[in-house]
Amino acid sequence: MFSGMFALFGRIMLALLFIVSGAMKLTDIPATSAYMASVNLPTNLALPTALFEIIGGLMLILGIFTRLTAIVFAAFCLLTALLFHRETADPVQAAAALKNIAIAGGFLCLFAFDQKSYSFDSYRARRKRDADVALATRHDHDETAYRNGERVRVDTAVDRDRRN
Repeated sequence: MFSGMFALFGRIMLALLFIVSGAMKLTDIPATSAYMASVNLPTNLALPTALFEIIGGLMLILGIFTRLTAIVFAAFCLLTALLFHRETADPVQAAAALKNIAIAGGFLCLFAFDQKSYSFDSYRARRKRDADVALATRHDHDETAYRNGERVRVDTAVDRDRRN
């Protein structure tokens, strides 16, 4: 019952980390560029990285392409751990690397379980399902419809009642 709401809160918590981090990068591009140069990365990646974090975070909160965004952020976190926190003998760097690995794990769970509640993704899926049902009811009530020239089976309320 509350799992959809908890999934939304989880998405918000994960996203806030990146929105705030991206905003901080955006407000101080020279410092971000210098930090990237310190690990031998191109300095011109500072602005795209900041925008990626902000836009990706907003996509997570709104639930837009949630699974794709989650897998991209998981890869981003793992790359961040590998590129920026290589000195694992330093306890601060080791903690930062583990933090990024743990966040990547959270994104992989989000990808795997695909919680669509309270998201744009669920809205799109609901609209598609409603369109399929409407299409089926217009075609002789046989619960078979055609989409893009292909025959599709539509799961209607009658089917769900028969299974229960």
